[in-house]
Amino acid sequence: MLTQPTIDKLITMRLRGMAEAFREQQESADLHRLSFEERFGLLIDRQWNWRENRALERRLRNGRLQGPACIEDIDYRTPRGLDRPLVRSLTQESAWVREHQHLFLIGPTGIGKTWLARAFAQKACRDGYTALFQKAAELFRSLATARADGSHSKLLYSLSRIDLLIVDDFCMAPMAEAERRDFLEICDARYQTRSTLLTSQLPVANWHAQIGDPTVADSILDRLVHNAHRIELKGESLRRKRGPKGGKENA
Repeated sequence: MLTQPTIDKLITMRLRGMAEAFREQQESADLHRLSFEERFGLLIDRQWNWRENRALERRLRNGRLQGPACIEDIDYRTPRGLDRPLVRSLTQESAWVREHQHLFLIGPTGIGKTWLARAFAQKACRDGYTALFQKAAELFRSLATARADGSHSKLLYSLSRIDLLIVDDFCMAPMAEAERRDFLEICDARYQTRSTLLTSQLPVANWHAQIGDPTVADSILDRLVHNAHRIELKGESLRRKRGPKGGKENA
């Protein structure tokens, strides 16, 4: 049997995982011990895993998560009001994303909100959902640029299709008219169909004033607050206590 032409054809058909498994089978001294069904099953499994891994890599890359934050590395030893049972229930197959619920991470600077937001998003990506992480200021700059170059509607539509939208440092500054109108349109398009994660140094009770226009603020919060889990953190800055670290929680 001509092995290389078969491998080349598999790669041409974008079955790279199967091609790699086939090459390994040909090089294995134990190949004769397996039945055809067993060998074929191993090829299919490798291709499936290869496709799943590629899809996960794509979701993580498109999500702009910027760092190795993951749920398994959460620090529960430092006292800051982090509820382990709640985190466990939320991350069980990312049920809150499946149910189109929201999540608010509230607390002072340096307490770990951004790191936790990325960890929740990374878990959602591992569970098959798309995510996008953006600072609030970055999001509104992108929307302003899109309005100027004519791609505003396209950007709003793309934001409406993401399973989990993470907006970091929400309501850090009072919203301008265009910003609150844009954010209302985003919330309206995602209402009961997608999930949103917001991090903020301000308590939820202060968001209304930061949004500005009372009518728009009521509309935005009505689409978010009543279907949201809240994790309210407190304590000293983790950055100040620990200094820079690698993959473990420290943001």
